[in-house]
Amino acid sequence: MNKNVSKNVYICAMIKQFEKYKGIHPGIVLDRELKKRSIKQRPFALSLEEHPQTFNAITKGKRGISTGLALKIEQQLGLEEGTLVILQAYYDIQKIKEKEIKSTPNLHILSKALFWDTDIQLIDWERQYRAVIQRVFERGNENDKNEIIRFYGTKKVNQALQDSNIRSPYTIYKLNKTKD
Repeated sequence: MNKNVSKNVYICAMIKQFEKYKGIHPGIVLDRELKKRSIKQRPFALSLEEHPQTFNAITKGKRGISTGLALKIEQQLGLEEGTLVILQAYYDIQKIKEKEIKSTPNLHILSKALFWDTDIQLIDWERQYRAVIQRVFERGNENDKNEIIRFYGTKKVNQALQDSNIRSPYTIYKLNKTKD
């Protein structure tokens, strides 16, 4: 029992230690650590039997760190086991959250009848924005329109409506009264 309590305390302390790094790519943190210790990337990568180009991509935040490589790095630098893996997990979670927030409007607000003829999960909201905006302003209710304005912003919606066949003065007037 006492051993489990101390292990839980240790895990909580370790997680708190990395709270400040949540969402930062672990390669960026690794790059700072190497610079702080005056360790050059290329020789370090080679000592880990890793390609220097791959290692460089990791330290630039362009590539993730595998668990195996993270363990090698941690052992070589004397870091706590799991440090880089936890940072990678935090980073991955952050990226998924950002993608979910930015990639679609709130589908719970939009009327299901608006997109009856397509699978709403397959809509590319950025590439097909003109068609989406046009459809919502032709067939949608005020809640639908407000959600689309929130998602795309007043300027983008106004421009898409002006470029389309919908030229209702009410629609454009209503948009001009709404802020981004």
